[in-house]
Amino acid sequence: MKNITTLFCFLCCICVLKAQHSHSSQHALTYPNIDGYLTLKADLHIHTVFSDGNVWPTIRVQEALRENLDAISLTEHLEYQPHKDDIPHPNRNRSYDLALEEAKEHELLIVHGSEITRSAPMGHNNAVFISDANLLVTNKADKAFSEAKKQNAFVFWNHPAWHAQNSKGNPILSNFQKERIRKGELHGIEVINSVDYSEEALALALDQNLTIMGTSDIHGLIDWDYTEKGNDRPLTLVFAKEKSLESLQEALFQGNTVAVYNSLLVGKPEFLVPLIQASIKINKATYLPKTQVLEVELENNSSSDLLFENQMEYNFYNSSPVFTVEAQGTYKLLIKTLVAKEGIDLRLKALGAFTAPKQQPVVEWKISVEK
Repeated sequence: MKNITTLFCFLCCICVLKAQHSHSSQHALTYPNIDGYLTLKADLHIHTVFSDGNVWPTIRVQEALRENLDAISLTEHLEYQPHKDDIPHPNRNRSYDLALEEAKEHELLIVHGSEITRSAPMGHNNAVFISDANLLVTNKADKAFSEAKKQNAFVFWNHPAWHAQNSKGNPILSNFQKERIRKGELHGIEVINSVDYSEEALALALDQNLTIMGTSDIHGLIDWDYTEKGNDRPLTLVFAKEKSLESLQEALFQGNTVAVYNSLLVGKPEFLVPLIQASIKINKATYLPKTQVLEVELENNSSSDLLFENQMEYNFYNSSPVFTVEAQGTYKLLIKTLVAKEGIDLRLKALGAFTAPKQQPVVEWKISVEK
């Protein structure tokens, strides 16, 4: 009996330890793949105590695993080190090394990155896919960018509309940025940073052919800053050929992205429209008995609530023209087709999605009616 009790206690301890180290979560984020691409969920603007964040790098890895992310980058400020008296680290690669070690038994991609921090007009910029952050530490901003280019880094402009650097809250494309773009040293721009969305930054992205980015810029805990407030962290959805650092980097340089924050989705139509199409599954389409009212059940298999407006010639029976299919939820439409149809084209404007400032795409699904 004593042996059985001892064995039972031992097994309980193992279960507790496994539970403590578990990365499973009810808040895992999911977005569907689109034709020809894997959809990789990435947050490439993150801070820890190795610059001005409040957590250790291992916590950032554990948060990402809990949320089912595919890639993160710990982009510590190179020039701004407020914790250096408590955590001296002349090696600017240390944060990356710790995260890489924590993630080694998992499939999470750790992208080596740093933040080049200057006052306006240069502002803050993230260089990711670097090989050595120490070589980016320089008094001359243009040399930091040229060194990043030598390392084949993907560089994007952080929070360009940040009111602390521009009181009007609008991004200003200075001669410095124009020169970086001309030299192939600036490749992307944050359209979504933390809780802020900038239409002006989206206009710059489209005008200058910069990759559209969305990031959390997290300094505290994801749970405190986002989850407990009922929000998901902002992400860049990257459409890559495979899940690898090389493919992720290639896709970013090609501009294969959609920025996401809760129900807001921002991207070029060639990626945004297929993403919304793939996010909605048609579970069934049948006429109500003895009527010409078509019941269509929609299922949202993404982590974003999707807000739509009817764009068909048919009216709805059971709701206004505007409706929401909640994340991971279903919604039943009753469509008055007036005569029985073998199939219809469901045409909906995605009200929470933007392909350009104030431009929302109309998305279509071909529906075959069940008999």
